[in-house]
Amino acid sequence: MATMANPTREDFAALLNQTLGGENEGFEGRVVKGTVTAIENDMAVIDVGLKSEGRVALREFAAPGQKADLKVGDEVEVYVDRVENVHGEAMLSRDRARREAAWDKLEAEFGQSTRVEGVIFGRVKGGFTVDLNGAVAFLPGSQVDIRPVRDVTPLMDIPQPFQILKMDRRRGNIVVSRRAVLEETRAEQRSGLIQSLAEGQVIEGVVKNITDYGAFVDLGGIDGLLHVTDLSYKRVGHPNEMINIGDVVKVQIIRINKDTQRISLGMKQLESDPWEGAAVKYPIGGKFSGRVTNITEYGAFVELEAGIEGLVHVSEMSWTKKNVHPGKIVSTSQEVDVVILEVDADKRRISLGLKQAINNPWDSFAEQHPIGSTVEGEVKNATEFGLFIGLDGDVDGMVHMSDIAWGVTGEEALALHHKGETVKAIVLDIDAEKERISLGIKQLERGGVSSAPAGGEGAGPKVNKNAVVTVTVMAVTDGGLDVQVGDDGAIGFIKRNDLGRDRDEQRPERFQVGQKFDAMVTGFDRSKKPTFSIKAMQIAEEKQAVAQYGSSDSGASLGDILGEALKARQNS
Repeated sequence: MATMANPTREDFAALLNQTLGGENEGFEGRVVKGTVTAIENDMAVIDVGLKSEGRVALREFAAPGQKADLKVGDEVEVYVDRVENVHGEAMLSRDRARREAAWDKLEAEFGQSTRVEGVIFGRVKGGFTVDLNGAVAFLPGSQVDIRPVRDVTPLMDIPQPFQILKMDRRRGNIVVSRRAVLEETRAEQRSGLIQSLAEGQVIEGVVKNITDYGAFVDLGGIDGLLHVTDLSYKRVGHPNEMINIGDVVKVQIIRINKDTQRISLGMKQLESDPWEGAAVKYPIGGKFSGRVTNITEYGAFVELEAGIEGLVHVSEMSWTKKNVHPGKIVSTSQEVDVVILEVDADKRRISLGLKQAINNPWDSFAEQHPIGSTVEGEVKNATEFGLFIGLDGDVDGMVHMSDIAWGVTGEEALALHHKGETVKAIVLDIDAEKERISLGIKQLERGGVSSAPAGGEGAGPKVNKNAVVTVTVMAVTDGGLDVQVGDDGAIGFIKRNDLGRDRDEQRPERFQVGQKFDAMVTGFDRSKKPTFSIKAMQIAEEKQAVAQYGSSDSGASLGDILGEALKARQNS
């Protein structure tokens, strides 16, 4: 029978239970206070009031990267993992105690969305570990800074604020962000800085980043966008043509959006506007030199001076090259002469002409090759209605199929010549405004175009308007007859409906090549070729007979009158 003078093991257990209020097992899993009774090597011996003391490593009492400041007699909080291990010692943990206390505090701060202080102390896959005064949190790499950070070493082991993004105590998971704190701080600074800025203000900044569309300039805590179109009045292909990262630039604040905190900047606004007085400087019709800066499908842009560009539309690029891409006429950076066609200073537009800076080749051709002159050129193309001949000055003339050869149909005449052949022709007509030149090949065979259509000096019988002349059929076509006055006179044409008064007479096939008959000269076409009419002659003779022999009211028939006129003509 045990007594208090000689207590047994069970007696000690009973006394301990009594001391702990009967809740010895309740110590486990709790944070309790204890006293440091000794420091042995790297361990602290701590008495928490249990039947045995516990040992805790000194490193658990130190912050990451620092030494523990602990001495005998200090009172500390520890976590009781087990009351007694196999060695009869209490299993204590300072880290666990700090962690539990930290979780309690962090949960409260997380609920209030307040910042917490921590220290980055390690690297893990995808980010870093942060000590939040005992609780270990995960800091993703994307949440370290506003911009990617290559070297995080300067940020490690330094107490700094973090924002808790997510936490799960059951799983022991905490995710924090340093970037959120920086963005919030920066937003506060931006808001204050924007209030101090005003549109139109000139300020210096540092170029932080360059993109294809512009540059971002740091104005001392807030960035502004300097768009590429606001760098200079002249054309700028890429911002790095004018500025580089790190350059200190003077800019003007163009616009401020305080809601989105966006600032638009400009550099060209600090320069004089070259478009002021442009209408006076570049009068319509004036000829100037410029440099081709850009080529598009619809034309080319020519820089007249820094900041002033004009457009040469594709239709104003060449007199002779039609439907050709502008890049085949001019090249980038080429110096060209242009003529001012239109100026709109308000819209900052100038229309230019490239072809107007040189002579119109159609006018030049008309001066060098008047109507009736002989030209020579290469057959460039044969169409269903005629031949196109390449002429001097890079212009083309057309020989209509009716003007190719005598005595054959149009289709037969076209077959006489082929592409690439060199031929001679006579200039029949020139219309410089419509850019047309009419040529004739067959006219070379009969002495060409009459040079004296009104009865002046020239070969063959005189040809006057309203005169009746004898003509010879040179060719029969569906549209009428090609005829010549006499044997070497002027060559002209009789239309189908001028071959007679009656419809039966208006058939070209009733005539033969070489046949001769009388016809009246009714006029001259643009190429000075006479036009004839049998019908007009018949009508004129009828009127003359009526006037000479009396009207049909006298009782004489029209046949009688014409018969008398015919006899009188034969007798004469």
